[in-house]
Amino acid sequence: MEDASPNDGKSFLRRLTLVTQPVLTRIVHGSAPFITTFVFIHLTAPVMANLGGTSLASQIMLLGREYYQTSFGEKYLVVAPLFIHPLSALLKRVLAPKPARRLTSILSVTGYTAAVVLALHYFTHRIAPADPAPPIYAVGPSELDYEYVKFGLHEWPWRSWLGYLGFTACVAWHASEGMTIIWNTYLRPTLGSLPGTKKSRAIGALVGGVLPVATGMFFMWTEPLMVFASHADRYRAAFLKSPFYWY
Repeated sequence: MEDASPNDGKSFLRRLTLVTQPVLTRIVHGSAPFITTFVFIHLTAPVMANLGGTSLASQIMLLGREYYQTSFGEKYLVVAPLFIHPLSALLKRVLAPKPARRLTSILSVTGYTAAVVLALHYFTHRIAPADPAPPIYAVGPSELDYEYVKFGLHEWPWRSWLGYLGFTACVAWHASEGMTIIWNTYLRPTLGSLPGTKKSRAIGALVGGVLPVATGMFFMWTEPLMVFASHADRYRAAFLKSPFYWY
């Protein structure tokens, strides 16, 4: 029985690369619009705090939940794309003989950073408050509104400001970089080049995405807390389950 040639292994890896790279690229690109839609809906609430404070932000959040917290919507329109997008990008990098861009590129740094912060954000705002054990006692959806965010801003101002705005900035910058790639791949042949320069688009994404969220957070931060002491204790316990608020 003849030994397998080293060239057979190289040939297999080459075939694997040729098959997986186009598929993974389409998965990365195809999941992006779902994430963009979710982010737009999700960030509308803090932006609307510019007009009506925490109360209006909470009302808008409840409307947004009609899209992304249904039994179908959350699983397949939010969680699945948020999981598939970074995973397929990582697999594409690992399986590529030569990655299309460096790991230190803006797209990669903002993308992987956003994925890590997203996991922490999800734990802090969904998993930890749902803990049925005392003293949290499973904060229900009707109790978990933007008073929870405002509580974090009051109790841990520097950490909360850094976390929320840093996360928003990473997502906005990553979206700006990714939009350029998707436009050039699918739309440039028919619609021409994307308006503006790469730098101007990045600045526009950061200013247009981060500034309204920051000012909305500021208006919420300046308001007094509107929670009962018992709710505040439950909020505090939920935040303290997150590593970001341990110290």
